[in-house]
Parts: sequence; C-alpha cells; structure tokens
Amino acid sequence: MAPKYKDGDVVVSINGKWVSWAHTVVAYTAFIGALIVGCWLHYHKIVQNEHYGYPDEWFPSVSSTIGDRYPERSVFMVFIAITSGPRFMLVFLWYILTARPNTTLPKVVAGVGLFRTITCGGWTYVTSTDDHDWHDIFMISYLVATLPWTLGCLALSPANRKAFRYRKILASLFFGTLVPLIYFFIQHKVHKVAGAYTIYSFFEWSLILFDVGFDAVTALDFESFELVVKDVKGAARGQTGQVKDAVLEKKNKPVAQTFGGRFTWSELIDAAADVYNGFVFWSVLTSLGLLVWYFPLWHMGISGYEVLVMSTVSPLLLGIPPLRRLVVNNLRLIHLSSIVGLLAWLVPDPANRLFTVAFAVWMACLAWAATWYTKQDIEARILAWSIGLILSSIAKFANQTNNPVWPILNTTNGGWNKTGVILAVLAVLRSTRSTGSSGAYRPKYSVNKGSALLAGLGLGGLFFALHSLLSDSSTMILWVWEGFPVRGPLAVPHGAYTIFTMSAGLLFGVFFPGISGSWTAFGIGSFGAATLTCFGNWFGYYGALSLTAYLMAITPTFVISAVEHSPVATFALGFLVYNFLVLFHVWVVAYAFVPGGPLVREHTDWVMTTTMLLIGAGVFSAIKTNKFAAPSHPFKSARSPRSRSYYIYVLFALQLVSASIAYLRFPSYNYEPYHKDEKLVTAGIWTIHFSLDNDMWSSERRMRDAIKDLEMDVVGLLESDLQRIIMGNRDFTQYLAEDLGMYVDYGPGPNKHTWGSALLSKFPILNSTHHLLPSPVGELAPAIHATLDMYGEQVDVIVFHSGQEEDPEDRRLQTEYLSKLMGESPRPSILLSYLVTKPLEGNYNTYVSDKSGMRDIDRTDWDRWCEYILYKGLKRTGYARVSRGTITDTEIQVGKFVVGQPASDVDDRIPEDQVPPALRFPELFKGEGVRGHRYHAFEPIEPRYFA
Repeated sequence: MAPKYKDGDVVVSINGKWVSWAHTVVAYTAFIGALIVGCWLHYHKIVQNEHYGYPDEWFPSVSSTIGDRYPERSVFMVFIAITSGPRFMLVFLWYILTARPNTTLPKVVAGVGLFRTITCGGWTYVTSTDDHDWHDIFMISYLVATLPWTLGCLALSPANRKAFRYRKILASLFFGTLVPLIYFFIQHKVHKVAGAYTIYSFFEWSLILFDVGFDAVTALDFESFELVVKDVKGAARGQTGQVKDAVLEKKNKPVAQTFGGRFTWSELIDAAADVYNGFVFWSVLTSLGLLVWYFPLWHMGISGYEVLVMSTVSPLLLGIPPLRRLVVNNLRLIHLSSIVGLLAWLVPDPANRLFTVAFAVWMACLAWAATWYTKQDIEARILAWSIGLILSSIAKFANQTNNPVWPILNTTNGGWNKTGVILAVLAVLRSTRSTGSSGAYRPKYSVNKGSALLAGLGLGGLFFALHSLLSDSSTMILWVWEGFPVRGPLAVPHGAYTIFTMSAGLLFGVFFPGISGSWTAFGIGSFGAATLTCFGNWFGYYGALSLTAYLMAITPTFVISAVEHSPVATFALGFLVYNFLVLFHVWVVAYAFVPGGPLVREHTDWVMTTTMLLIGAGVFSAIKTNKFAAPSHPFKSARSPRSRSYYIYVLFALQLVSASIAYLRFPSYNYEPYHKDEKLVTAGIWTIHFSLDNDMWSSERRMRDAIKDLEMDVVGLLESDLQRIIMGNRDFTQYLAEDLGMYVDYGPGPNKHTWGSALLSKFPILNSTHHLLPSPVGELAPAIHATLDMYGEQVDVIVFHSGQEEDPEDRRLQTEYLSKLMGESPRPSILLSYLVTKPLEGNYNTYVSDKSGMRDIDRTDWDRWCEYILYKGLKRTGYARVSRGTITDTEIQVGKFVVGQPASDVDDRIPEDQVPPALRFPELFKGEGVRGHRYHAFEPIEPRYFA
C-alpha cells in the first residue's frame, strides 16, 4: 500500500559532492591509466614524433598516449565512457545551483557544458584514423567551448570564497599554460627543435589536469546538495523520514549590472544586425583605396582617379540644415544606399566599379556621421561600428586577408558577394527600424565644450590609425617581420592575438572611459607606437599590441566627444584629415611618382608621429568635452538598460571564431617538392603587379594555378607588398603558401618603404636576411637572401628587384652590392631577379662575372630586359619563359636545376626527347597553353633543355 504522505520513504541519500569526486577520479584514471599502460607497453613508439624519437623526445603527448594503440586506447575509452554519467550529472547540478529567475546565462552555460560533454565523446570515439575531419571538428569544438564554460562558471560562481579562489587559480593556470604550449609547439613544428615536443607534452598534460581540476572544485559547492531516492509507492523498504527542504538547494549571487535582467533573442539579433552594419561600412571603406590604386598602377603615375579618396568627406552636408534634416529623417535609406558598394562586383568596367564604390563610401560616411549625431543609442552605435571593424578583420583572417565581400572578388576567386549583400539589406532593415522614418532626436551642441577643431583632428588620426593598422590582423605582424629563423609573431596563428587585443581594448574603453581617455593612456599608446616603429620581432609586436588596445579603447571616448560639436567641425574634418594621412602614407613609398614625394621619402616615422599628435589633440578636447557633457549621454541606450551586454556577447562569439580560424589555418609544415626522387628544383621569378589583374580582380587563385601547374618548388614574387590602405592591407602570400604547401618569407615589411619582394619555397628556409640596396635617387630596391635546405644541401636563393631605368646610378650601386653579396656566399646559389639591363651589356657583366660567381641560365636569350635567372654551383637542366596571361604585365621565367650533381659549365642544348620525363616542363603550356599562359619568346616556341 502506498504511503499516505506525498514525499514517500527515502531509499538512499548521497551528498552532491560525490558526483564531483566520481567525475574527477574516473576522468583522471582515464588519462593517467592510458599513460601508464602506454609507457609500459609502447614507450618508444609513443614518444616518437615526425622529427625525433627517444632519447631526444622522452615524454609522450596526450594525443599519442590515447591514440590508436591497443590496449591504452581501450583503457582510455572505457573510463571516459564511465566518466560521462557523473559528467552529465555535474552539468545538471551546476545549472540547478546557479539558475535564477529572468536570467538566461545559467541556461547558456549549461548548454555549453552539455555541448562539451558530447564533443568530448566525439573526439574520443572518432579517432583521426577513423575520420580525420570529424575528429578535428569535435576536438576544435571542445576546445572552443572550454572558454565560455570556464568564464561562465566564474561569472555564476556561488558565494563560496574558497571555491571561487580555486576556480580563478585553475582557470588562470589553464589559460596561462596556452602561451608556452603554443610556443613549444611552434618550436617543434616550425623550427624542428629536438626535445621541444617533450616540453610541449608536459604543458599539454597540464591542461588536462587543470581542466578536470576546474570542474573538481564543484565538490565544494555541491556539499549543500543531497541527492535523494524516494519510494513514493511503497515498492521498496528504506530508511524513513522526510526531506523537509527542496532536494536541490541553491545559493544566489548577484551578477554584474551589465549582464543582469532578462535575456531576449530579439535584442541579440538587434546587436548582431548593428555589428554587421558596421562591417559593411568597413568593407566598403577598405575597398575604396584598393580600387583607386588600380589606376595609378597601370598609369605608372597619378591618374586623376585619386581624387575619389575624398568621397569620405560627405558629412560636410550635415552643415546645411535642410540637408541635415533630410538625412537624419531618412537614415534607413542612406544606410541602404551604401550597400551598392557590395554590389559593385557586378560592374565589369574598372572605372565604373570605382565610381560605384566611391558613391557607397560617400553615403556610408554620411550615414554613420548622422547616426552618431542623433545621439540615439549612442553607445550601441559606437560598439557596432567598432565591432564591425573587428568583424572585418576576422573575415580577412578567415579568407587569407581578402574581405569576401570586396568588389575585387567574385564567385570564381573566393567572393561571398551575394551572401554579403543579402545580410547587409537584412541588417540595415533591422538596425534602422527605430530611426528609419521617424524624426530622430536632434541634439544641441555647444562650442564651449572643448575644441571642435581638436576633436575633428583627433578623429582624423583615429580613423587613419584604425584603418591603416587594424583593418587586417597581419599588418603590424609584417611590420616586425625580419625573416628566418622565426623570432617574432606569425600571421597565423598570432593574428588572433591582435584581434583579441582589439576586443579587449574596446571593452576597456567602454567600462573605463575615464582611464582610456586620460593622458596616461595616451602615453602608453604613444610608447607602443614608437616601439612598433623602431623595433622588430616580439618586442616590436608587444608595442603593436599596446597601440592596438589604446586605439580601440579611445574610440568610444572620441566619438562621444565629437557628437557634442557640429558634425562638420568633427566628422567632416576628421575624414578630411584621414584622407590627407592616407595620401601621406602613400607618398613615403611612392615618392618617385608623385609631386613633392622626395620631401617625405621613407618617413613612416613622420606618419606615425603625425598620427599620434593628432590623437593627442583629440584627447585634449575629449577630456574637457566629456567633463562637461551630461553624464547620461555617453552610455545610454534607448532600447534596453543592458543592451551593452548583447554587443559583448557578439564580441565574445567573434573571439571564438577567431581562435577557431587560427587553429584551422595553422600550417602543417610537411611540405615536399614535386620531384624529390630526382632531386629536382624548379625555380621561377614573377612580377605579379600587386595581385590585381588587368581587369581589377584579385589574382591569387589564378597565380596559384599557374605556379602549381608549372610545378615550381621555389618562386620569387616581386611587387608583392600590399600592406597599405591603397592596396587593401592584404598579404596574398598567405593564400599561396597555404594552398600550395610552401614556406614563405614576406620580405621587407610595409614600414621598409619598398614595393616588396617575397619568397615561396617547398624547401625549409633555414635562414633569411632582408636587404635594402643603395638607392640615393629612386625607389628602394628590396632583396631577400635566403638559405634553403634542398635535399640535405644548403642552397642560397636571392630574390631581388632593382631600381628603375631612369636611375642608372642607383642601378649601378645596387649591382655592385648584390654581386658582392652573391660572390661572398660559398654555397650553390640561384638569383631570381628583376635587373633592368640588356643581356651581355652594362650591369649584366657585373651580375654575371667572376666577382659574383654567377652564370646566366641562358646567355643566348637576347630578348630580356627585366627578369633574369642566374645560378652557380648547380646543374642546370632546363629554362622556359611563360606568358603572363591577364594576371599581370610581366611573364614568368622558370629554371630547372638538379641538386647533388656536378655544376653546369657548358651551354650545350639538347632536344626534349633526350630529357628524362621527370625533368621536363609540363606539356600543359605548349601550343595555346592554358588560361592564357603558354611557352613563348623562343624559336621554336618550347622550353630549352641543357646537357
């Protein structure tokens, strides 16, 4: 008979802490048990990696321990399966402990906890041998979810000081361990340092200990819980008694005001739409200079189209009251009109495409200036614009520095234009529905609140700094790049560091505007700018990160200050100053082609100093303006008192995306040449005209196809430095290196004032040095002198671009410098160059001489002027010239060499049928060729081969 009271008899009662203990003990047993069994049975196998084995490496990594070997894999899987029960219960109890009315964060954290548990099972039971892609998907998902789980648990931690302290310690240890973990992984993977993987393994095991230990702290919280099994129908006998309180008790702790209150998906969608609207602004703005650059590039001088950079000064219209009212009352239409910049890819004619984008920039600058001017949801709009820049940088990070909605991209070369346009329309309609047609709030402004002139100057400096340094995560990394061996950050994965710092700086500026807008912060930012300008490698990058955080932090302060003044005196002036700085930073490298250029030649330091002085003017004004501005203005939102939190959620999600991209793009460094059995080296030189083809389309993919089809193991690329506003702050070598499986040296960075030279190699780059050759009159001549490991033999490769025909003294000095450099090398060498000389005449006889020790790949090829391939100490077997197609204005020259055989000392040619098939050039380029590339220049039109 069932008991008459509701609760029933207690059958068993267990304290909640034992759930945590069970989870901890079984999880540790899974890992440590596999480690013991693995070391006992397969020690030498599990410490072996792709480079070294015992005794250089003597401690196994987690992945090798729990991998495919029996029985350690089975030990791990069995105990992980047992762990799943306590794990699900742990997540459930944590939700019960932290749940409270009108708060969604506990549900989100619980969902993340369940997701981590499921993905852990995924990478445990789907090994890389079973399905490599799904194993990586599960593993990456688990690692990415660890961050929100950890931070969410810290934010919801109950009022238990001891538990909270342990959580902070273990979380700090976990995330702090990631830094040396990545460092030693790079030492192992990139530099192939013996023993580095063992040290990496210790840090990897530490992550396991800290991860499980973090969840073990819940034992201190769950002591207040009692898990009770009751017999409510009298089916079993047990101890009598009732539980008077709730089965699961919970403690409450208030959360930060920003994240308090009820979560709504509607407001999150609003924030996402606002951010995407900001992304559209930055996408359109960053494409303008890129399209303008096409015209002086082909005109070899000022073309007239440069005037369109002034399309940013449209906020001048806000100084005319009737027009200002018209714009303010039709913000939706103004924002929608700026989307035509994303539609410009449909315009085939380059000039008309540029005009389309210039119109879009005009409308976008007008739209955002008017949006800020209204002061409606001012903080939300500033966050949207700033996070839009971060999203733009992440989009480029994911797409190898090309923004997928730029008008130089289409469906054939990596564009996502249609998707971008659809999302942009939806975002504008969503984000402007509160200001689309109604009369917007028109603020009063006073010239007594600081200086409008200084505020405008400060905005100009800020706009330029954000665009020139932060619109791509690899820009400042390439500022500090100084060649191999690697002594500083790499575009991948360290671009994610720049993106994270941008986000952290923005949040700091939002929460602590008084500090970020102070002179102390300005001093820190200025020190960072000086460090970035004057130093390389890691030290220079630390300065870059300091400057990054400062620039993002002062953005809210500067815009808040600017809206207290006339939009003409601030936003219009700011964009005008920005335009002059854009031209200034072009003049320092293009001095040979522009009026007054020699006055600012090679003075990036002047550009940086001017930028920081302008920002300092803005600080001076903002301190006074924000002091007298109404306290309710800066961070007030008309939508919700907690709308800030939704932008932070978006920002947080973007950090997870950034970290995932860095993980997925991390290079494998397991590259192999095309014909390793024959010890063949195919080397080429190509001037690629800044990766814009004849019709104004990005040309990376077509370049990739040509290099791949020609089976080039080493290629020198000239006119390759795209890290300036006018070139889109791009780095096409990232795409080529990753897709072709090659090491890359970007060459002298954008702060070295050259047009660039880059080296791609299937062979490891042991050492590389960047040279700026003497150029007293004309352009700086860049060179890369690299030593490669070719089949166990060290071979030098030099990539060089000499000065122009108009500067004979420059070219003479450069010839002397480079010839001496090549002559001093005792190693076999290949020169991939742009020499500007006729064969057998003038400077040619210095390049090919006893002084340099170099030989011409074909002395009988009389029809050359720019590109040359020279060599010494190698057996030359073939030489070909391939037409450029429509990618650039210069052909491809390719040479074939064999390593380890006696050097060529005669110029006897042989027919192709006497050449082993592996040493021949591809048949693909004979006759009409492929994609506009074919063998040319010789009679008969075919490659040449040498005995």
